[in-house]
Amino acid sequence: MVGIGFWIGFVVFVVVMLSLDLFVFHKKDTIMKVKTALLWSAFWIGLAIAFNIGVYYFLGHQKALEFLTGYLIEESLSVDNLFVFIMIFGFFKIEPQYQHKILFWGIIGAIVMRAVFIFAGVALIEQFEWVMYIFGAFLIYTGIKMLFDKEENENYNPNDSFFLKLFRKFFRVTDEPNVHNFFVKKDKKWYATNFFIVLLIIEGSDLIFAVDSIPAVLSVSKDPFIVYTSNIFAILGLRSLYFALSGIMKYFYYLKYALAGILTFIGIKMCFNEFCKQMGYEMEISNIASLGVIVSLLTISIVASLLLNKKGMDEVSQ
Repeated sequence: MVGIGFWIGFVVFVVVMLSLDLFVFHKKDTIMKVKTALLWSAFWIGLAIAFNIGVYYFLGHQKALEFLTGYLIEESLSVDNLFVFIMIFGFFKIEPQYQHKILFWGIIGAIVMRAVFIFAGVALIEQFEWVMYIFGAFLIYTGIKMLFDKEENENYNPNDSFFLKLFRKFFRVTDEPNVHNFFVKKDKKWYATNFFIVLLIIEGSDLIFAVDSIPAVLSVSKDPFIVYTSNIFAILGLRSLYFALSGIMKYFYYLKYALAGILTFIGIKMCFNEFCKQMGYEMEISNIASLGVIVSLLTISIVASLLLNKKGMDEVSQ
């Protein structure tokens, strides 16, 4: 396990980057263009690669491989969360120039929640190794469920959720349009706005998402530092990735199947490796094999989606 100095350095790095993001680079509410979003996405990916090189230099080859695999798992599964963001913003009619602000504060909450989830998960595994079977079975179930899920996005209505109904019961909420703050004061009383409601839903979706992604990364590494940093780097780049891909997400038709395959494979890996460990067998599905499967599934799904779209465009042009 790494020393406290690495943790302090990473926390300082995250605070500095988030401060620059909010108070320097995005202090005004503007629409992030696709080209700008792609450059920011490349920037965050570049930072993750640089950090991975640092992990290799200071912590060795194995930790670097664990970070890279964990980062790719988290980044690929994060794409599925982008679909949810698109539906949420669309339902509440949040203008594009204000979406970055909500996503920023959503990330602050995600950073805290991930820390709690990761340390709790590592503690559980260290205390009860059989928890790996539960995590693995849950990922297999989630992957299969995602594969056969036929839910129609058109019927998505976050106001039907029990959580929001409970929140509206105990807190005053105004549905007044064109309010771009989280709270407003009317008649000497404070009201939560749709902005704050959207933030709550974003946080809730990340909480649900973390239930899948964190066990998946724990299949790669039990080191809290590696698991947490790979998670945070993926989350930090999620906003830019959202603006870069939001306009073309609907064209990645086969991506859902790749994500379902990744979750199912990782679940099988967790159960298989734990079984071999307990039985004393010298067998395991390595992180290198996992990396190959993840990259292959994502590549195949993207290429297949592009070919499908090209075929559709060709048929239309004819």
